[in-house]
Amino acid sequence: MKNKINKDYKNYKKQTQRVRGGLFRSEHGETSEAIFMNSGYVFNSAEEAEARFAGELDGYLYSRYGNPTVTMFEERMALNEGAEACFATASGMAGVFASLMSYLKSGDEVVSSRALFGSCYHILDQILPRYGIITHLIDGTDLSQWEKHITKKTKCIFLESPSNPTMEIIDIESVSKIAHHHNALVIVDNILASPVLQKPLELGADIVVYSGTKHIDGQGRSIGGAILSSKQHYEDFIKPFMRHTGPTLSPFNAWVLLKGLETLQLRMVQHCHNALQVANYLSQHPKVEKIIYPGLENHPQYSLAKKQMLKLKIYTGDNHPHKSQNPKVITFSQMNKRNSIKL
Repeated sequence: MKNKINKDYKNYKKQTQRVRGGLFRSEHGETSEAIFMNSGYVFNSAEEAEARFAGELDGYLYSRYGNPTVTMFEERMALNEGAEACFATASGMAGVFASLMSYLKSGDEVVSSRALFGSCYHILDQILPRYGIITHLIDGTDLSQWEKHITKKTKCIFLESPSNPTMEIIDIESVSKIAHHHNALVIVDNILASPVLQKPLELGADIVVYSGTKHIDGQGRSIGGAILSSKQHYEDFIKPFMRHTGPTLSPFNAWVLLKGLETLQLRMVQHCHNALQVANYLSQHPKVEKIIYPGLENHPQYSLAKKQMLKLKIYTGDNHPHKSQNPKVITFSQMNKRNSIKL
């Protein structure tokens, strides 16, 4: 369900999109996104209700199907990722499971990298086989392994890059080409990188999943997730699965994640700076045997990480990337009897 957003931010820079994308203001003109904590919606007539449920009339039906606050988060995430569609989920793992189960059926085969977050590994190794779905777990850093195991029987492939917690980097572009040669869907868990550091869709992936709990919120306040894909895949597979199984995001959590998106780039720049400082320090420490960090030259996929993940530079003063230059979007409001300007 689409909000009647106040402005189209499609052609604005990513940082502006993270603050304002999908923004819907009610007739009250609130400065912050409103939290719609309602389960249902009012219809003017039984005929209107019938038309909405039949898809003949636009409008919200039930908050398991769609909610204005959740829609703002979905549209903002889609803008950030460069995706056509997004469905917000109750958690990152709900997004991972839904991305797989909405598409697979008994007899299908999945090829996945074996370096996975523990719950992702459990889904692929323990849960999917219960439904007659065959999973092949391979060394994702070895392209020959993908070429060997992806066949005409493969329905989709799943990978994390960087992997959690072993920090393996997988060549998303090359794996996507191999998969698409066999008409297999490519699902990328992009949680560790975030949409600031890596764009899997631009590298050839078909679906990207996130846990909003990690970098998107960034402050340990909320659980949530997201599935991003083409509009066609969203309509054919993700939307009906999510609507009828129900792992949808709560409006309050969506609002918290919206606030997190506003500072995502600022935080990721600082995260990268801090991580490199810590990694360099520990690599010189006599009691530390090994450091695994893709930003260090001794990482086995260092060159791939430089190529695949966006390189962030730390600036100061007039060259800082977050210094406002030629602002195009300004909101005027009256707060505590003082005029404020939000860029």
